[in-house]
Amino acid sequence: MRWLPASLHRAALPLAHRVRHRWRRWRKAPLAGVSVILANPSGEVLLLRHSYGPPVWALPGGGIRPREDPRAAARREVREEIGLGLGDLHCVTVMTEVISGSPHTAHLFAATTAETPRPDGREIIAAQFFPLDSLPDNLGRTTIARLATWRAWRASQQG
Repeated sequence: MRWLPASLHRAALPLAHRVRHRWRRWRKAPLAGVSVILANPSGEVLLLRHSYGPPVWALPGGGIRPREDPRAAARREVREEIGLGLGDLHCVTVMTEVISGSPHTAHLFAATTAETPRPDGREIIAAQFFPLDSLPDNLGRTTIARLATWRAWRASQQG
């Protein structure tokens, strides 16, 4: 969709999001996606704001394409959304949840970067690192759950 001007693309995303949400509620088809918890060398966590959907801070990620490896999907999503390449990518867990009324398999990954994120200006309108002890109040429900899972995983890796 890069042929579409960014402002028009951003304007169309809320409608596309609502249609996709309703479609999922109606179809209840299983979904698969990825989320990446990306920390900087100071231990701060990267959160994003989307141009559509609820006005919450969320993690980088998105859907897995047919026959796409979850690791490849995680790398693709981070590159598309914030222009970063990922080095070591650690699988934290695979969780089962419900999103938009549909069963969802979420592959949660963790990585570290010293690079500065560059939001695409279409899907992502803000990207910011936050210290773990002062995360924003308006985190999405799934983001809260995934951060808790990552913290437990990280503690198990350290001790």
